[in-house]
Amino acid sequence: MIVILLVFAVVAFYLYATRNYDYWNKRNVKHDPPVPPFGTHFRNAFAFKSITDISQELYNKYPNEKVVGYYRWSTPELIIKDPDVVRRIMSTDFNHFYFRGMARNPKVDRVLLNPFHADGDNWRLLRQRLTPAFTTAKLKNMFPLIVKCAEKLHSLGDDIVSRGGDCDIREMMARFTTEFIGACGFGVEMDTINNEKSLFREFGKLIFSRTAFDITRFAVWEAVPLVRGFLPVINPKIEEIATEIVKNVREQRNGKPSGRNDFIDLLLELESKGKFTAESIEKTNPDGSPVIVDMEMTMACMAAQVFIFFAAGFETSSSATSFTLHELAFNPEIQERIQEEIDEVLSEYNNKLCYEAVAKLSLLDMAFKEAMRMFPSLGIVTRECTRPCTIPELGISIDPGVKIVIPIQAIQNDEKYFDNPTEFRPERFTPEEVKNRQPFTYMPFGDGPRMCIGARLGQMQSLAGLAAVLQRFTVEPNKDTRRKPQVNPRSNVVQGLVGGLPLKLTLRKNKTASK
Repeated sequence: MIVILLVFAVVAFYLYATRNYDYWNKRNVKHDPPVPPFGTHFRNAFAFKSITDISQELYNKYPNEKVVGYYRWSTPELIIKDPDVVRRIMSTDFNHFYFRGMARNPKVDRVLLNPFHADGDNWRLLRQRLTPAFTTAKLKNMFPLIVKCAEKLHSLGDDIVSRGGDCDIREMMARFTTEFIGACGFGVEMDTINNEKSLFREFGKLIFSRTAFDITRFAVWEAVPLVRGFLPVINPKIEEIATEIVKNVREQRNGKPSGRNDFIDLLLELESKGKFTAESIEKTNPDGSPVIVDMEMTMACMAAQVFIFFAAGFETSSSATSFTLHELAFNPEIQERIQEEIDEVLSEYNNKLCYEAVAKLSLLDMAFKEAMRMFPSLGIVTRECTRPCTIPELGISIDPGVKIVIPIQAIQNDEKYFDNPTEFRPERFTPEEVKNRQPFTYMPFGDGPRMCIGARLGQMQSLAGLAAVLQRFTVEPNKDTRRKPQVNPRSNVVQGLVGGLPLKLTLRKNKTASK
């Protein structure tokens, strides 16, 4: 009897695990053969290879296809290779694909009730209310704080040079970015740049480090949808720290906006207004009009916004700036031209960084964009089909629940769109080149209605940090530098690197920038 039950259980499990494995065959979409119960997801599920590297591998493996099928355990996913189809998913047919597709449960992981992870009406409510934090006027107002953080890089760099110059440039830029977020987002100056063990720096490391237990827990969470109602995917300590930050700053400001016009002020303002509303994108009234939905900015909701402001701003910007410096270390002639541009522009502003000066650093801006093309912080973005949809470019129909993968890194390194893509060439981003480029082939911040809400802020503070470093220092490879850094297979959203980005920092020859 026990044997019969065991056989029955195995057969039932097999049928359940493989129930969708004919999905792409029925639609004549090419894919690697799925292996029960993992589908084609085994290497990523157990952190042998990052999802970005896997998507790029499949992108290149099927050169003549517009899409490639994938199975995340039993869930069918579609990797989009064609820019016209990307446009349809991310923009034209957005009302069919407005879910991020990460299937997070904000009732279990409350810090995931934020614009990046939230779906449907929660996303719309948060997006509408948080957008005012990133207007041009707000960016200009916070720029003096950005400059103050950037200039601290001079003292950190001097200390590194005095000890021989070898450093992990990724760690250096992470400390700058963390300092910026604390000052500009939360009104807290923690001197992270000069204190590598500050609370904010440790918070950043906690968010993006994945232990073997984290990987196993997430594999179970992905494979067994039933556990998502109670199993968290985020370390509970993260929510504790985010909540503590909000409580402390809120108490300092007596629960009211302080006039700093920073991110916490915006959250306190929303809290004071009570419920905020928006037209639903998920529900309609009997007459076809959208239902009015609402939300309150509770303490838990504020902590969720602090978490994503910190996580998105810290890791993506530190990744992009450090990889820019990595490429400049191997392209000294471009680095020298950028330094000359910095000297020339800053001479108009008493050798001081300011909003207007950074806006004029066109070559630095192009180099930064080229680095993000080669190695975008987010190597992929995802969406989920929310209602039955036919994709005319493919002649296929897909069902609600099917996940979509946009392989940003693979597209941005495709020679069809960028000739000799492994060459670091900032001139790809002259106004003329940008105008002639096929749309939806460059999107390091995503695209469409769910494009990164803080893209301009991230770019502005990144350029300020790069200008501060290159104004005073030159970067060079050191004995530990790899020409092509190794991606950490444990990184699953923002791309991490094994061993960081080791470089050598030296004072500029014949040029001593003011401290």
